[in-house]
Amino acid sequence: MVEMELDPTSEVMSLQMGPSHPATHGTIKFWLKLDGEKILNCDVEIGYLHRGFEKMCEQRTWNHVVPYTDRLNYISPLINNVGFALAAEKMLDLEVPERCQYIRMIMSEISRMTDHFTCLGMGAAEAGALSVAFYALEARETLFDIVTAVTGARLTVSYTRVGGVTQDLPEGFADRIRGAFVDIRQVMADCDALLSKNRIFIERMSGVGVIPAEDVVSYGVTGPLLRACGVGYDVRKAYPYLFYDRVEFTVPTGTQGDNYDRFSVRFEEIRQSMRIIEQALDQIRPGPVRVDDPRITLPQKKDVYGNIEGLMNHFKLVIEGVRIPKGDIYQAVEGANGELGFYLVSDGSGRPYRVRVRPPCFFGMAALGQMLKGCLISDIITTFGMINMIGGECDR
Repeated sequence: MVEMELDPTSEVMSLQMGPSHPATHGTIKFWLKLDGEKILNCDVEIGYLHRGFEKMCEQRTWNHVVPYTDRLNYISPLINNVGFALAAEKMLDLEVPERCQYIRMIMSEISRMTDHFTCLGMGAAEAGALSVAFYALEARETLFDIVTAVTGARLTVSYTRVGGVTQDLPEGFADRIRGAFVDIRQVMADCDALLSKNRIFIERMSGVGVIPAEDVVSYGVTGPLLRACGVGYDVRKAYPYLFYDRVEFTVPTGTQGDNYDRFSVRFEEIRQSMRIIEQALDQIRPGPVRVDDPRITLPQKKDVYGNIEGLMNHFKLVIEGVRIPKGDIYQAVEGANGELGFYLVSDGSGRPYRVRVRPPCFFGMAALGQMLKGCLISDIITTFGMINMIGGECDR
């Protein structure tokens, strides 16, 4: 904890910042105790979006939940889709085809890159580096175009199903990815040249928002915020899922646990995601993208329209849903902001009895108050930006 001695001649002022502040996402409110511009204490109130995601899931079939998961972290929705599908399939003791697992891994890493480019671009802009924001958004849009080609949508992708994905990769996907990575690596080199010797950026980020590793662990923080403190925990390494154990990648870590390290860790993670995708593209082989089981996968359209068995199969799966055996399960994936977990309870019907989400940025928001103690008012925005709070998943 940061210990501060209060000047006996100073006057402590209480200040409420947000939720209508343009940098607080419309729901976040900071209750500040200030000595001049120095922050003595900060209580963070996350507010409500009133979405009721977890209760809504109880009213829908298992596959109907997938579009809701898009809205958790809408900058990296494919990771949410994959996390929920893996949890449901774990309850079914179901293994999807190999090609499907590679596709899920590739699309998850593309989502991680779009998330990090958004966070880094906006973080740089908040520190005054507006050109970097434009470069980062240019790279992000290149990736969103690829996501659209695969799923048909930029953000509300709803790409996975229990037992597979909605459709295979489009023709020429690998060549398009490799071409995009050439441009993205150039964008990253340009951003690095603009920032690495930029005194304003370094002084705004370095030594700001520092928190010790043991405190971050006690808050339950994961992802880039934890790794910036030197703790190399990554779900992809600690509890491998999909085919992360078949590809080589490193988990970047920081040393100071400040905003600069958080920025640098995300920057390096983009490079590692490209490394993972390139290896996966070399390894992926043709094959089915869904399990061949009429109890789980919808029939072909020719069967729905051509025979009564196909029509009845389609009707029962859409109306009643995939029946998952009674039980409960927790499945975590490495989201862009950290460990994204789904705790599911099934009563044996085609609908979830209970869905509980572990949103990674919620825990980062819990630690934000401590990060800001001793900082200046101007440091709130840059530190809050490195949390990368996404209201959709943080909402409780």
